[in-house]
Amino acid sequence: MPLVTSTEMFQKAYEGGYAIGAFNVNNMEIVQGITEAAKEVNAPLILQVSAGARKYAKHAYLMKLVEAALEDTGLPICLHLDHGADFEICKSCVDGGFTSVMIDGSHHPFEENVALTKKVVDYAHAHGVVVEGELGQLAGIEDDVNVAEHSYTDPAQVQEFVERTGVDSLAIAIGTSHGAYKFKPGQKPALRFDILAEVQNRLPGFPIVLHGASSVIPEYVQTINRYGGNMPDAIGIPEDMLRKAAGMAVCKINIDSDLRLAMTAGIRKHFAEHPDHFDPRQYLTDGRDNIRDLVKRKIVNVLGSDGKA
Repeated sequence: MPLVTSTEMFQKAYEGGYAIGAFNVNNMEIVQGITEAAKEVNAPLILQVSAGARKYAKHAYLMKLVEAALEDTGLPICLHLDHGADFEICKSCVDGGFTSVMIDGSHHPFEENVALTKKVVDYAHAHGVVVEGELGQLAGIEDDVNVAEHSYTDPAQVQEFVERTGVDSLAIAIGTSHGAYKFKPGQKPALRFDILAEVQNRLPGFPIVLHGASSVIPEYVQTINRYGGNMPDAIGIPEDMLRKAAGMAVCKINIDSDLRLAMTAGIRKHFAEHPDHFDPRQYLTDGRDNIRDLVKRKIVNVLGSDGKA
């Protein structure tokens, strides 16, 4: 099966009241863990690549890993650029075989965001590739994205933005955050479902995206700290809130930090229990197993996309 766009995935997800998991990939073990989990529960997938991942693993290597995942699983898989900063990187990914790209113009004034997004949309659509845009900004740090404060999406802008740019999906800011340290001690995680509901009302049937939606599962943080880590307690987005969003207009939920924590916890635990090991196949297997278990949990308990491939 060749790579697909997210168009049909999102249509089915919207109508079915579930979301597609968009999981960030950086290396072979992460790709394997994600796709093995999805195959077990028969779920469609979005594998997404950040600019940092392209620098680390190189475009050609990532493409071959995704091709191998397609051959191995037979699942519908969309390959997506996460947080494209400018037209050039989006064009490079379109030309390089991606089936979906995100252009993140959220840090620009509205008119500049519209102009940049439309430029990417025009090029991508001419090559059969879909585009995700963004309105509003999430606080937090992820690769080259570093935002100090939330800037919630203004629902009054979404219809004009979508109509003028022609984007296929829209990332909005309703209280999720990039990175593992989403909330300060004493803060209570909360998503602005009022904003999501108004966006859904203004864009009926249109797929909405949540970035920064890792839940920062406590057992992974605890395992990391038990075996030599020094991570402060971190609070992510409660999984029940994400499931509620998936039952509304949200068709794509991005997960990255949880993957990093899962792999790190597996590797740290392995070295603590087997300090004499030096074979990467041994400790990376434990990291990969954690990735698989995490993704399966997300698909079944949060996204609701199991059995939908």
